[in-house]
Amino acid sequence: MNYKKLICIFSIMTISLSAANFDNDVISFEKKRLSNNARVEIKDVKISVKQKMPEPMTNWYGFIIDISAKVKDKEINAKDIIFSNGEIVAPELINLKTGASYKDLLQPKLDASYYQENHLIAGNAKAKDKIVVFSDPLCPFCIEALPDLIDHVKDNKDEIALYYYNFPLLRVHPASATMVKAIDVARQMGIKDVERKVYTTNWEKYFPVDSKDEDKILSAFNKEFKTNITKEQINSTEVMARVLDDVKMGDDVMVKGTPTIFVNGKKDDSRLKYETLGSK
Repeated sequence: MNYKKLICIFSIMTISLSAANFDNDVISFEKKRLSNNARVEIKDVKISVKQKMPEPMTNWYGFIIDISAKVKDKEINAKDIIFSNGEIVAPELINLKTGASYKDLLQPKLDASYYQENHLIAGNAKAKDKIVVFSDPLCPFCIEALPDLIDHVKDNKDEIALYYYNFPLLRVHPASATMVKAIDVARQMGIKDVERKVYTTNWEKYFPVDSKDEDKILSAFNKEFKTNITKEQINSTEVMARVLDDVKMGDDVMVKGTPTIFVNGKKDDSRLKYETLGSK
């Protein structure tokens, strides 16, 4: 995504920071670092997440930085991760003994904007427990995980809400570009359980995941769903905007792979925490 391009422009150098006004010093450092490149016009830099690191780095904090900038007349919204103890700033911390990256401990939390009614695919919006999933319909890991997740929420429909966001991994599954747009149109048409049927259908009998043949992919979708969705429909401004907004929602919380599952606002790396929710 765009934030990777921005971050790759620069290399983060170690620099001394004063202990006073710790957060302000981190922001000042980022602004100065980014401003060293004449092609970048900084609009805003702010800290979205600050988290104290565990032992043995208890004097260190991890920061997720939100960056708004203009690069070559193009508006960029990016995220950066840095670490600091108030004296030194570093782009990465890795445990020497385990090889684990401390970046994995930094996870944005979802706010209420992710619980949009038009993204609710199962359960009760008023339920205490809320699950958000970012998924690619042709990702094999998603195909394995999503039906069970959806079924669990349906079995506990009064106790859990499940919100779904399309997050196609186009470099790996180019065919997902057409599929996610067809999903969106089908949902707008009022077709029920679109996502579950998509994830339980063997699309490989129609096309390979690296296909870019929109006619073939859409024809397969129409055959399975008994619809007559057209290319004009899936490529409408409204559909494209909704799909791009899904991707942006994922980018904003640093989704990189699929399925990415958040339970009650926190990323669940196990992807199985949902099984502890509900009474069934």
